[in-house]
Parts: sequence; C-alpha cells; structure tokens
Amino acid sequence: MSSAPAPRREVLVDPASRQKPRTVDQLNDWQYVEQSIFRLIAAWGRDIADWDDKSTLHRHIWDQAECVRRLRERVEQFPGGKADAPVSARLEKLANTALLAPSFEDALDAIYEILTKALVAAYGDYSSKVHPVHDAPTIALLHEINQIKSQEWLWYRDYRRRYPHQTDAAYRARVEAALADCGRLLSPVPVGDGPAARPAGVGTDFRVSKYSVRSAPVRSKHEFMEYVSADFTANVEARRLFWGFAYLLEKNIPDDQMRWIYDGHYMPWEWHHDIARHLWDESRHGDSGYSRMRDFGIDLDEVGFPGGGREPTLLKISQEKGIPLDEAYARQRELLAPYRAEPMTKKELYEDVFLIGMIAETGHFTVKHESYADFKDGRDLESAEMMIFDIIDETAHVQYAHKWLPLLAEHAGIDNTGYRERAAKLREDYQVKANARAAEVARKLPRTPGDPRYDFYQSLLARIRAVTPLANAASCPPRSPVPM
Repeated sequence: MSSAPAPRREVLVDPASRQKPRTVDQLNDWQYVEQSIFRLIAAWGRDIADWDDKSTLHRHIWDQAECVRRLRERVEQFPGGKADAPVSARLEKLANTALLAPSFEDALDAIYEILTKALVAAYGDYSSKVHPVHDAPTIALLHEINQIKSQEWLWYRDYRRRYPHQTDAAYRARVEAALADCGRLLSPVPVGDGPAARPAGVGTDFRVSKYSVRSAPVRSKHEFMEYVSADFTANVEARRLFWGFAYLLEKNIPDDQMRWIYDGHYMPWEWHHDIARHLWDESRHGDSGYSRMRDFGIDLDEVGFPGGGREPTLLKISQEKGIPLDEAYARQRELLAPYRAEPMTKKELYEDVFLIGMIAETGHFTVKHESYADFKDGRDLESAEMMIFDIIDETAHVQYAHKWLPLLAEHAGIDNTGYRERAAKLREDYQVKANARAAEVARKLPRTPGDPRYDFYQSLLARIRAVTPLANAASCPPRSPVPM
C-alpha cells in the first residue's frame, strides 16, 4: 500500500540560523500590524455613531490588545526573541497609508477588509506550511487569533449591510500597494539599514475627532438630573435612577480613552494593554446602565446621551449661524464633524489618568458600596449586580493609576511625589463643591405638579418603581452625598 507524498514544508532555519528561527521576525511583523490596527481603531473609533457599534469597537480595542499580547508572549518564548525589536519602516508606511483615509468609512474598509483579511490569510498560509509539531504553539495561537478575527469580520459584514459604502478607489489602491510592498505579510520584511518603524500615526499630521459622534439625542426631553442629585442622599429611588443614568454616561469614557491610546504612543505596551482593558470595562459599564434603564422602559430618546464637552461648542455654533439651539443639537453630528482635537500633551494625559483613577473612581467607592447594599436589601438584585461588577472593575482601574502615574509623570516632567495626598485633598474639595451645588439646586428646584421637569422626574421614578419596587423605599436611611 503506497503512502501519499509528504506535504512540502517551509523550514524555519537555514545554515546561518543560530538560536532564533525565522518565526520570530515574522511574529514581530505581525504584532506590529496588529498593534497598528489597535491604534487605527483608537484613532477613528470616536467617529462611529450608533450605541451598539460603539460597544463593538470598544470590544475590538480589547480584542486587538489580546492579539498583540499573544504574539508578543510567543516572541519572548524564543531565545533571543524581543517583542520590541525593530521592524521595517515599510510596515509603518502601510499602517500610515491605512490611517490617512479620506473618511471614517474608508478607514473601516482598510482596517477590517484589507488589513484584517491580509493577516488572516498570512496566518493560514503559515500554519499550512510549517511543521505542525515543531511549531505547534505558534500555530495554536494563530488559530486563536483567527477566531477573534472571525468575530471582527462578522461585525464588519453586518455593519456594511446596514451602511453600504464604496471604498475610495485611489485610497484602496494606495493601501493595497503598501501591502504588496510588505509581501502581503507572508514573510518577514527586512528591516534594512534605515530608520525602523514607529507606532502608526506618529509621523503623520492625523488628528482624531474632537467630539465623539453619536446618533442618539444629546439632551433629555426635560432636565431631571438636578432633582436626582438633590434627592440622592435621602431617597434610595433617586439613587437607583442616578446609577442607571450615571453608568449609561460612562460610555463617554472609552471614547476619551481612545485618545489616551493614540496620543500615548510613547508608553510601553503593557500600559496600552491595561488601558485597553480599562476602556472595555468602561464601555461595559455604559452598557450596564443603558441595559438597566431599558429594563425600566426608559430609552435614549427620553433621557439623551450627553457628554464629551460638546455643549458650549453647539451654543457657539447656534449663535454664529443664527439658528435655534434646538436645531444645533438636532444637527450636532453634521455641525461638529469638522472639529479635530489637538494631540494630548504628556501633562494632559497624566492629569486625565490621575483624575479618572485617583479622583472619580476612588471618590465613588463609598456611595457605590452603600447603593449596592441598599439595592440588595430592597430586593432589586439586578441593580445590585450592576453595582458590584462595577466596583470590582473600578478596584482594578485604581490600581492601574497607581501603577502608571509614576511613569506618566516622568514623561510629563511632573513631580509625582505626594500624589496620594494631592488626590485626597482634591476629593475633599470636590465634595464640598458638590454639597454646596446640591443644596443650592434643592432650594431653587420647582416641585409643583405641572412643572415639566418635575413631572418628568417623577414619571421616571414611577416607571422604575412599577417594574421593580424597592422593599426598603420607605425605610432606607440617608446615605453619603454625591462626591462630584
């Protein structure tokens, strides 16, 4: 009985090889491109409009970070393998060509169609040609990555069905030519004697969108959060409405953190990996709040999706164009599109991480734990579950701040000595201001039936109560005030 001929295999060593097979250079090329996709999503991700698509892109940031982690760890497993080894400037040119798209939709096509497909094809080609036993660990991780890529592709295919788009022909040709110049990622690209690749975008004048795009209304039908803040301490039902909406608003944070990733290119990969997880967590918190609000029959067309600092700009636009402010809000997606953000300075990045980790997250632990206990006692276990998963995540996020503030300060030329004491003092200051603001608002707020704002606030409380009454609504004691 004759046996089939053995498949032709690609041997990963040659007579000049020492302890490092060709695999290592290939893996480093791939992890540079995967990290470039990570950066491209961060650069363009603020331009996606629909809530669920935001959630997906935020998840893709984390998925890409995990792809990069897998490749870097495999590189480091080889003697002499260095995950930060230089790679060819041709790969930087490929990444920058994809980055400098004529539009957001064109950028998506380059990310999810051209670059992702090229990587999947390269991973499959490699896995089919090398020895299935000798380099089985690499083959296994490439299969894992391709599973992630398949999920990214399925989302992109669905998105394109909802939003058809023809890629700009000249742009596609440029990206395809740059990809061909890199051998379609099928073999290592020689580094050469010139400069090595820098992180995608560093050598360009690309600017991210100043305001994250959204298709949902920015404003609520009637202002209600002033009532919630005024009643927060004394009313457990107000606290439940507060947390549903406050978590919803955390959807703004990952869009800001995309700027941390893109402008923080000088930070080590481990920082980017931590921030990617932080970003995805904050996006999930936004989904938690929105999901809970929908459980109560409340949607964005009623309460809005504010944030991102767009309100003063829309007021200015309405005045300059002579249009009603309501019209400016209705057209906010169109009117804000031309605005681009200046790159974050190293000091700004330090202060952002400090504010989120040491002030906002640390400062809310007490009120979150109180609400978790109150919602459990009141038998609203789904709201309690929402609280505890946030507390778990935020505990890790605070540790990220402690971990990275020293290096961020070093890059920014800031003295980080006493940062804990500074944070404690600022939290005290914020609390004093918040208390004064709540007291002032409480004195001025109309609480007469027939007032649209008051009626709207009461209707929200009543609708939530009708879905899940709190057993301790009348007996829950007063709690700590809102910190910020």
